Amino acid sequence: MQNTADKNYLDLLKDILDNGSDKKLFFTPEVLAEYEKKGEEPPIIRSVFGRQIRFNLQEGFPLLTTKKVFWRGILHELLWFLSGSSNIKYLVDNDVKIWDDWAWKRYHKYCLENDPKNDMTQADFITKIKAESADSEFVKNWGDLITIYGRMWRRWPASDGREIDQLSWVIQGLKDKPYRKSYVVSAWNPDFIYAMASKNNANEVPPFCHTTYQFAVTDGNKLNLGLYQRSADSFLGVPFNIASYALLLMMVAQVTGLEVGEFVHTFGDVHIYSNHFDQVKEQMSREPKELPKMKINPEIKNIDDFKFEDFELIGYDPHPAIKAEIANIGGF
Repeated sequence: MQNTADKNYLDLLKDILDNGSDKKLFFTPEVLAEYEKKGEEPPIIRSVFGRQIRFNLQEGFPLLTTKKVFWRGILHELLWFLSGSSNIKYLVDNDVKIWDDWAWKRYHKYCLENDPKNDMTQADFITKIKAESADSEFVKNWGDLITIYGRMWRRWPASDGREIDQLSWVIQGLKDKPYRKSYVVSAWNPDFIYAMASKNNANEVPPFCHTTYQFAVTDGNKLNLGLYQRSADSFLGVPFNIASYALLLMMVAQVTGLEVGEFVHTFGDVHIYSNHFDQVKEQMSREPKELPKMKINPEIKNIDDFKFEDFELIGYDPHPAIKAEIANIGGF
């Protein structure tokens, strides 16, 4: 079967390179100091606004084949989101470094302003998180990102003190009344975003990139998922996002007894970092291969019961990985 997943993604990369406009990025003083230490200029982005790509999951699992994608990290991150946790300890213990920068950045900023003698490198900080127990005060305080997708999906803080499990509400609704149009999960909570945040909620983590997603049933029993992403790092982030939300769609379809349909990925600002241009061109030169298949343990019927061992990726034979440096932007 034709691999339209890689084709649609590569077309998006070409669109950005050909039609995008170059823009500066916001870096906090602490991050700019790190670039200065390395003798490097911070990157800019080339971006376009308002794009959409679609993935028919009947064609295969959309884990891109034109470069090897860190599948283990995608799965661990999604399970972490679904747990509702905001602490990176689970990821650190499983050697998934996706969110290391953001936890360390908060600690580093605090030390520069209040406790310089206890400052440490990011590597040492993560080593300490991994070595200590989840109950240690250091891990509970500095491993906690405070505001993260899983918390908003599963523990949205309500004005009356409750925590609302948006995803469970959606899943129950899909079981009871699959024809409704209101099955939306939002991560955009102004009370946790930069200058709008309440005193104890402010953090260095950027405003949620994956702003909101919606489930919709068509053709009687076909479950579709649409994601609106306000900001997208198309080379490093988007391949993760595609696979993660496609897998979420498959998991929710299984626990609701519905058939898997399409994942529709809609972007606001979608961009390429200037220090990724060469890597993007290399990926665009590669020929897509056949998509893999995803096998999920059919015994799992509750979204909270999935474990890492319940997933098997079959037939993934991608081109080699292409390394690129992530830019730690945002903060206030």
